Amino acid sequence: MVKKLLVLILIIYSSFTYAETIKTDVLVIGNGVGAVSAAIQSSRSKLKTILLCKGDWLENMQVKSMITIAANRNIPSGIWGEFRKHIRLLYKGTPGYDTAYNAPLKFEPFAGAGIFKKIADTTQRLTLKLNTSYTTIKKDGTGWQVSITENGTTNYIKAKTIVDATEAGDIITLVGAQFPSQVVNNENLYRTSIVTGDVLEQADDRFKTSYPPTPAYYLPVCALIARDADNLFIADKALPVAPTLQNLPLQIAVGQGVGTMAAFCAFFKTTQKNLRVRMVQGELLDFKGYILPFDDVNPTDRYFRALQQIAATGLLKGVQKKDGNNLQFLFMPDTMVNTAEIKPALTEIYSRAFIWFNNTRPGDQFTLDNLLSFICEITLADPQSFRVTMQKDWKTKYNFTSEFDINHPITRREFAILANQFLNPFGRVVDLNGRMIN
Repeated sequence: MVKKLLVLILIIYSSFTYAETIKTDVLVIGNGVGAVSAAIQSSRSKLKTILLCKGDWLENMQVKSMITIAANRNIPSGIWGEFRKHIRLLYKGTPGYDTAYNAPLKFEPFAGAGIFKKIADTTQRLTLKLNTSYTTIKKDGTGWQVSITENGTTNYIKAKTIVDATEAGDIITLVGAQFPSQVVNNENLYRTSIVTGDVLEQADDRFKTSYPPTPAYYLPVCALIARDADNLFIADKALPVAPTLQNLPLQIAVGQGVGTMAAFCAFFKTTQKNLRVRMVQGELLDFKGYILPFDDVNPTDRYFRALQQIAATGLLKGVQKKDGNNLQFLFMPDTMVNTAEIKPALTEIYSRAFIWFNNTRPGDQFTLDNLLSFICEITLADPQSFRVTMQKDWKTKYNFTSEFDINHPITRREFAILANQFLNPFGRVVDLNGRMIN
């Protein structure tokens, strides 16, 4: 009797100890490239990440026939730019294959899946769980507990944040959360952009904004956050178009943006209610992600970040121009700065700007002298010393091609670089509606 009791206790004990609880910072659930991109980005942001797939690796990409991607191919943003580079290197020796910068991207999807697998396999802090189903998901404080089935065994994952990268938004439905409200055409929402591109076709009216002008587009952070649930973010279901291979660049960009947000909340042990938009955008910029889709601002430019950050504040806005049959969204770095363009944003950001404009009364074109004067007004720097320093650093430090002339109208590139460094308007807090908070 005692022996049978000991055996029974051992069996019960074994059944209780066999279930494993795995702790992670970010859990990404989904089978597509959006899920893969989100997992790669959160891992690269130095957060422990698990990618949970019900099926095998990128099953919808296990196709050998060649496909062509025409839309959004020219903005080499973040992981998409990295993927595009690998594809062109792979097919570089193929007879007749066009590797020109603006050529449509052609590749066999299964080869693309292989490239993603190599990237994932070499990404630190990333664990892949393929062919693994989940049964229940419930809140665990501000985080989540997910029960999974591996090889017939039930285990548990505890995560600080979850990314729902399922095509139908299965996780949102399962936990009883709500999808984001419709994005109102708020003229300042572009300041919160974390996904952007140059062509968006067949999208619903939520994403047809006045700035940037269509076909260029952006997705604000509020379009990717679930309602009524903490630390639950949305990838594929938030897409303004179908998650097809033709929309691969957009899927990757959404995944990367969502992965960055999930990593932020996990790292700071907070929720999306305390999301710092500028910090999330800054992390994307660290990985060469675009905030706004400028065709003439390349991530290889040493001042790529400065130009993107100034544009995200609204100080300098892009302009749409036609190039043959294509519409381009341009920063136009070599054109001159108009006072009327920068005055509204400067007075919104800096309380003393109104007084400076009244006292200085700059002309229609903003000069270098105007900018140096404004910087000294805001930073309380000595005007004479600052001018001497700038003259010395003009070409040696900043590599400006023009001669140092305080009376010459300043270019948009020069303005962006100097304003970004000395005024740091990007450092001002922006809420989820794009409003500056002083």
